[in-house]
Amino acid sequence: MGKVQALFAPKDMTQGTPWKRIVEFTLPMLIGNVAQQFYNTADSIIVGRYIGDNALAAVGSASPVLHLLLVLFVGVSVGVGIMVSQYFGAKDRQQLSTTIGTCITLTAITSGAIMIIGPLVSRPLLVFLNTPPTIIDWCVAYLNIFFLGSVGFSFYNILSGVLRGLGDSFSALVFLLISTALNVVLDILFVAKFGMGVPGVALATVIAQGISAVFCLLKLLKMKDSFDLNWSLLKLNKEHSIAVIRLGLPSGLTQAVFSLAMIIVQSLTNSFGEMVIACNVIVMRVDGFAMMPNFSFGAAMTTFAGQNIGAKKLERVEQGTRDGVKIAVAVSATITVFLLIFGHHLMGVFTDTTELVELSMHMMRILAVGYIAMAITQCLSGVMRGAGDTITPMWISLITTVVIRVPVAYGIAYLTRSQLYPTGRPESTFISLLVSWTMGAIITTHFYKKGAWRKKRITIHGEPVVAHD
Repeated sequence: MGKVQALFAPKDMTQGTPWKRIVEFTLPMLIGNVAQQFYNTADSIIVGRYIGDNALAAVGSASPVLHLLLVLFVGVSVGVGIMVSQYFGAKDRQQLSTTIGTCITLTAITSGAIMIIGPLVSRPLLVFLNTPPTIIDWCVAYLNIFFLGSVGFSFYNILSGVLRGLGDSFSALVFLLISTALNVVLDILFVAKFGMGVPGVALATVIAQGISAVFCLLKLLKMKDSFDLNWSLLKLNKEHSIAVIRLGLPSGLTQAVFSLAMIIVQSLTNSFGEMVIACNVIVMRVDGFAMMPNFSFGAAMTTFAGQNIGAKKLERVEQGTRDGVKIAVAVSATITVFLLIFGHHLMGVFTDTTELVELSMHMMRILAVGYIAMAITQCLSGVMRGAGDTITPMWISLITTVVIRVPVAYGIAYLTRSQLYPTGRPESTFISLLVSWTMGAIITTHFYKKGAWRKKRITIHGEPVVAHD
């Protein structure tokens, strides 16, 4: 019984062998991230199988718009995760409690804004992106259901961010696995039995995400040994709100720019036709799974760095970083080999159309090696964010996404125009992604070694909460 309780307890990452603490934290998060990715993948498989390739294209065309309007929660989640990990490492109960209460209130406000703004802008954005008329109504319906149910998505992301900051990646995993299973059941029920089409998969996901958010909240209410959570602490605290926004805004802006770049590139993808749009959906779904270890190690390094900087153990941060990067690279290299050998079978899960499977595998071969580069980028960026330096990763993402990826995609498309490919070769979007990932790893490594992140600290009321020399 004690071992089971320990799995659900906050983890102190300032003690023990660094690589073991990192792996222990990463594994539950990795399983959880895979489960979360399964949300979108289950939608795509069921849509592709029960409705058709056009419906699959509709889900794919709607995704960049959805990501753009949900980046607020990404920023708040990153900010709260950094503050929670540093306060937990410093054993500062009062600051920890105030931070968590403030973030719950901020989440309620931002999710309310999304519920109002989202449905108003969904169709105009899709029209602007030249979304094919055959799928635009499905796209609008899909997006609007997500926006109106965004409270579940937002609270799950924020509250699971709090749990991760406390070192508890296992609880979020269990809650997510439960809601993932529910999502699949509801997907099949709404689409196959009730014939609700594309809106049915959106509704299923919204319901499942809401349930996972409720589980996270109930878990936090029981963690009285680590912090306090009551009505008085839900009052919006000005200083903590500013600190969360200051730390989280760069990550939110990064995601916003990334989503804008996706939208711009999606416009180029749309010009290639519905077959390429559907191909892009399949590749990105497989890509989502392939990228999960990188994101998981990046989040683990953020918590590891935050807690140890809070405990003033900078040498331990640097040792953990070396260990984390080595493990992440080894995992990504293994995944790359797996994709190159078995990728064809993965593509066949989504569609029976042979031409679509072959096209998707061709694109995946272009991307595969890039996952190794992303392992380095995510780990080192995670360390910088955990230290409180969220600005540097933001600028690197801006450079690789805006300055490199978009021009490369459109440049290759322009240079490869022909009678057979009047808008250019569709490989252009995937080559540009590989180039941006590779450059991102090079630039991130340079700035990590320069070491400006070592001088960062969180301040409240003008006084340093965390200091390290």
